[in-house]
Amino acid sequence: MNRPRLQNSYISYTIHINWYLEVKTMVTMTSVEAQNSFGKLLDTAQREAVTITRHGRPTAFVVSPKDMEELLDSRRKRSRAVADLEAWRAQAAKRATAAQTAAADALTDEDVTRMVHASR
Repeated sequence: MNRPRLQNSYISYTIHINWYLEVKTMVTMTSVEAQNSFGKLLDTAQREAVTITRHGRPTAFVVSPKDMEELLDSRRKRSRAVADLEAWRAQAAKRATAAQTAAADALTDEDVTRMVHASR
């Protein structure tokens, strides 16, 4: 399954958590339940992610080491992809002529969308 990639770290974090929530089964416990049955929380987290809530709102997620490594790996891949994209943009900007830059600046979102659909 493809994981989303975005530049803004907060948005990326939110998107990854949303992806995780959609893909993985999620058990929910209140913070009091988590405190009173910590062993159960740890056992459950080895099988599936657990959401800890306080006053009805998610405050923490407990995941297995394997799941956490997958999330961190996704973050590393996203960071590398963003760095590669930025390097490519810098190279493209250096190579662009004034006419190409002006033509690109004149494109609207609709123009870009139409060109992307046409290239598929």
